[in-house]
Amino acid sequence: MLKLNTRFMAGASVVAAVLLMAGCTQNSAEPKETKVAAKATIDGGVAYPVVNDKMGPYYVNPQVAAVAPKINNGRIPTANELKAWDKDIQAGGKGLPEGSGSVEEGEELYEAKCVMCHGDFGSGGGGYPALSKGNAYELQKTLTNNRWHDPEADGPTRVFGSYWPQASTLWWYIRDGMPHPKSKTLTDDEVYALTAYILNINEMEIDGEEIDDEFVLDREKFARIKMPNVDGFEPKIDGPDGLENVRNYYANPKNFGAIKVKPSERCMTGCQEETVEVVRIQGAGISDFMPPMSVVRDAPEEKKEEKIDPKEVYNNTCAMCHSGYLSPGSAEWKPFVAEGMETVYKKAIEGTPNGMPAKGGTDLSDANFKLVVDYVVNGK
Repeated sequence: MLKLNTRFMAGASVVAAVLLMAGCTQNSAEPKETKVAAKATIDGGVAYPVVNDKMGPYYVNPQVAAVAPKINNGRIPTANELKAWDKDIQAGGKGLPEGSGSVEEGEELYEAKCVMCHGDFGSGGGGYPALSKGNAYELQKTLTNNRWHDPEADGPTRVFGSYWPQASTLWWYIRDGMPHPKSKTLTDDEVYALTAYILNINEMEIDGEEIDDEFVLDREKFARIKMPNVDGFEPKIDGPDGLENVRNYYANPKNFGAIKVKPSERCMTGCQEETVEVVRIQGAGISDFMPPMSVVRDAPEEKKEEKIDPKEVYNNTCAMCHSGYLSPGSAEWKPFVAEGMETVYKKAIEGTPNGMPAKGGTDLSDANFKLVVDYVVNGK
């Protein structure tokens, strides 16, 4: 009998094997199997419908399969509920609301709400991603760079302008997730303005028009944005053929770097050729270091910490988030202080799941950052 693995891969040989298995296990009293073509799934497996109480070569419980799922307490959503939920922004700007905003307005908003995390002109910092590294069209060309042949070569630059395929993702993310931690507080016009500013610092154009300081972005202009890397991803997932494109792409192992030993055959182990030669040195160590490895075991010299101004650190780093909630000396700190200051210090230094970055995104020592925490808690 042909042995089948528990995971099925697409291919004619798989269907033949399944039918063989079915034929070997069925007796003369059972109805004849109906040949059912299995369709490849997105992840490379196959999906079989239930036929004659079997899914492929495996039996299913007909009593369980025949029971329709019960949905209790359901109701049709109201028109207002649907309107509140229907806020997705699709490729090309479909779903964008009316509104407009200028680069100049966006720069003012960025300086007030974004710069403390994303740095001057979107350069990044404090553990938060950069939004720009220069001209998006030139940087997009770096995406094919690699250090395989030249370890000293520049690698790819992946920022919004050079890497993201759709600008609509930026608009949606700003509206629904920014500014941290006060998401959904921006108006549509403010979102347009911030998007315009980020397009500006990426030195982008719309239909040949430079997005300069005077540029005003609205829904009509947004629909004409073409990102430099819009065609830089595979497989193609857009359009009515997107699902089939993905299915066909992953059906070919060569598309994602796999090198099968026998491409025409299914396998679960030993499927890929060895591509790296491993050499192990027995009974020896590496000792030829240039310069020679230090054997000094002295403790490092302790550096004297520079004195900081906690209030200045707060104004430069913390005020954006803490001016509206848990502000310096506010009564809102009472339940947190009740847990003990050591707990407050620990959460501030390590960060919290609710969005507090470790040490507020600073590189201060623990001791210095505790001084900042003391100022925020006590207001002095």
